[in-house]
Amino acid sequence: MKRLSIFGATGSIGQSTLDLIRREKENFQIVALTGAHNIDDLVSDALEFRPDCVVCAIASHFNTLKEHLSGSGIEVLGGPSGLKDAAERPADIALSAIVGAAGLEPGLRAMKAGAHLALANKESMVAAGALMKKTAADKNVNLIPVDSEHSAIFQALIGEDSNSVERVILTASGGAFRNWSLEKIARTTPEQAATHPNWDMGQRITIDSASLFNKSLEVIEAKELFDLNPDQIEVLIHPQSLIHALVGFRDGALMAHIGPPDMRHAIGFALNYPSRKHLPVERLDLTKIGQFDFEKPDFEKYPALRLAFQVLEIGQLSGALYNAAKEIALDAFIGRKIGFLDMAHVVERVLERTFATSGSSVDPLNLENVLMMDQMGRDQANEEILKFSS
Repeated sequence: MKRLSIFGATGSIGQSTLDLIRREKENFQIVALTGAHNIDDLVSDALEFRPDCVVCAIASHFNTLKEHLSGSGIEVLGGPSGLKDAAERPADIALSAIVGAAGLEPGLRAMKAGAHLALANKESMVAAGALMKKTAADKNVNLIPVDSEHSAIFQALIGEDSNSVERVILTASGGAFRNWSLEKIARTTPEQAATHPNWDMGQRITIDSASLFNKSLEVIEAKELFDLNPDQIEVLIHPQSLIHALVGFRDGALMAHIGPPDMRHAIGFALNYPSRKHLPVERLDLTKIGQFDFEKPDFEKYPALRLAFQVLEIGQLSGALYNAAKEIALDAFIGRKIGFLDMAHVVERVLERTFATSGSSVDPLNLENVLMMDQMGRDQANEEILKFSS
């Protein structure tokens, strides 16, 4: 029986994970479940799966959670200290699905405690890729990506010599605005941006998908996970969202990972690695699909993608700065303080202010430095956002 902790249990990835666990409870023991605002789901899941502990990351919700679980025998923890405690409890696998940079420290602590990390929190690799990989190597634990694109690359590389890889191609649906004009995109609302043609995801990641900020983070994550050079990474718009990634080898071959737009595949692969087990996902009928379409992304329509490749060239901790500024800019768009395309402008200004020249002398293997750069990005992004209302 595998001991499993789920960080971000009430989000879409966490709920998809619990859907899989529900089908084979005899094979998993839940050590910890964590959530933030959705107390009702957290309570319901805790009573169903009976973890050793439940954590509400929002300290002010602690008493509510404790009241609902009173008499259950389940330990209730709250706030950052509760997350730390849960991450350090012995587990075989920790699923990191907390949204944003907040997922970095729990994932690191879980690996340091000896857990293999199923990583759905792409921001961890964007902000601190070198530190994440060093921690995994030092503790001899697996770091298995759960993003559909990176899981696809990971699977395509099994048994392959990494030196034979010429390129990887990440696919993007193009989000809700793929066929919109730039002028129309500039006027979009948070409600319009929070719809997706293929995937069922939370508000923030869906908006990031529409802007391709999500894909831009995946570009940086791919570089960090697979030790790629910037010129080895490509992005193609693929409206069907059925080919999740392709790996090109030096003999000219392209290996594609094809599957339905269902995150339970990548999650199930990570939970069962290195084995493959039956998963309740759709089996594709290629005769009904008919064709796969591809097109190059328009960097004017998707400036976030252009900035991601700029981050690859800068290196060091520019990813931490980029992600932090992106998170603040997204908050501002959702709060209607800035427009949709202004998000990329805010992030670009923050990068320009901090990295006037390529490179940085800050040690990327130091968590303190990562958190310092993260805070700098947030502060500078807030300053830039204020300019829109002045």
